[in-house]
Amino acid sequence: MSKSVVVISGGLGTPSSSSLLGGQIGQNIATQLAAAGVQADVANIELREHAGEITNNMLTGFAAPGLQKAIDAVVGADVLVAATPVFTASVSGLFKSFLDILDPKSLSGKPVVLAATAGTQRHQLAIDYAMRPIFSYLRAQIMPTTVFAASEDFGGQGLSGTLADRARRVAREVVLALSLSEGELSADADLGDTRSIAPSVSEFADPDDELTSLPFEALLANLKSGS
Repeated sequence: MSKSVVVISGGLGTPSSSSLLGGQIGQNIATQLAAAGVQADVANIELREHAGEITNNMLTGFAAPGLQKAIDAVVGADVLVAATPVFTASVSGLFKSFLDILDPKSLSGKPVVLAATAGTQRHQLAIDYAMRPIFSYLRAQIMPTTVFAASEDFGGQGLSGTLADRARRVAREVVLALSLSEGELSADADLGDTRSIAPSVSEFADPDDELTSLPFEALLANLKSGS
């Protein structure tokens, strides 16, 4: 049994930080799949290599052979890693144009990892307010963990610190998603505690203190007892 992992990157430069980020996420997924006894074939698609063909496709409705091969790879992938640089608080135009030429139903139910790069951490919310709505519209199965990388997150041509941890975590989420959908993989469902390190207010709540926040059930019980 083998799975195909396709990485698309919307970076315009050479080398591209988006391509580097997406490629390393893809390798993390392949490593996790291998640990589950599944071979993974990772393919990297640089959208800048198809920029002219993407434009022509939008104008004519027909894809050149090279672009069609890339489209087929994305549509046929078991897992898609989508990485883009953040331009003007959104995804790159090239990245969005490629998604626009896909059949809107082609990514339905497909596990997708969202990743983005930018010069500073100030742009990290672009994944949630720019990328996530697009893939939600396409009905993709978006992984809970997203990966954002600023320039300082790359150390020695690789991911460093908490960014590397997030890449490994989203890889485990992909394996779990595939195991739940197909029942063929052996996945560890324990992905760790994703809650804040701050204690839950309800653990220390004083029911007699009107300023203390209580769980909904407790609030409802208090209202019933007072009526």
